[in-house]
Amino acid sequence: MPDFPTLIVLMIVGAGAYAWWNSARAAAERAAAVGRSACQAAGVIWLDQSVHANGLRLRRHADGRLGLERSFRFEYSEDGMQRHVGRLVLHGEELVGFSGPARATQVVGLH
Repeated sequence: MPDFPTLIVLMIVGAGAYAWWNSARAAAERAAAVGRSACQAAGVIWLDQSVHANGLRLRRHADGRLGLERSFRFEYSEDGMQRHVGRLVLHGEELVGFSGPARATQVVGLH
């Protein structure tokens, strides 16, 4: 049986892992909502009903605190035949970058 300090360390590591997983899951759900909205606003088909994380880095917020910037990609089609790739970047919950369906520029301010 582990001693008390070891148990405390294991609990802290477990809580950290859960917080990391929960944060990543929330960011993916936010990215999916933005991608779905962009496709709907542009009148295109959002393919695969999902986003794929493809980047993670540390970046400072406007107030100087460090935060995570996550990049995602999604696929859409204008005609149901050809696939196009859209990309979006979230800094925390804020959308800071978007490329995708041309008429979807109105969703950039989505919060």
